[in-house]
Amino acid sequence: MKQTPEYDRIQAQMQKGVITLEGFLGDDPRKLVDIIASDTMTVHNLNTTCALIAGKMEHFRDLGFEGLGEFITLDEHFEVKVDSVRGLLPSPFGGPGMYRKVNTTVVNKTLGRQITYTDLHIHLIGDHCFFQGEGSTYRLEPKELVEILEVESLPSEE
Repeated sequence: MKQTPEYDRIQAQMQKGVITLEGFLGDDPRKLVDIIASDTMTVHNLNTTCALIAGKMEHFRDLGFEGLGEFITLDEHFEVKVDSVRGLLPSPFGGPGMYRKVNTTVVNKTLGRQITYTDLHIHLIGDHCFFQGEGSTYRLEPKELVEILEVESLPSEE
């Protein structure tokens, strides 16, 4: 897929120091459309969708708000903690909203693994299938999210 001038503009917004100190691309030399296409293919190969991943992220965030910054046990599988920091961040893709600086940490006790993500991550993944560039400090790996959050698979086409 060819990158449009609009995606060039968005990719420029993702550089270090524009919206965030670290930026969104890490040391990934690829065009934004190629990063998204690669992650979209990974998600497809995991037999799920970016919308299902983001939905599961929202689910844990919403449940975690009850803990007021402390871990809460959801069931025999999961613990979750939500921390909020003052401030808002815009999406590099533009749009009407600003995203709260909320960190959600989900512990999958069965796997002995955890993952931390933000409200902006939920938007970037759910609306744009963008997990950030390779080498980015805040990149989330699709496979890790699917495994740790136990994201549903799509029904098989038999």
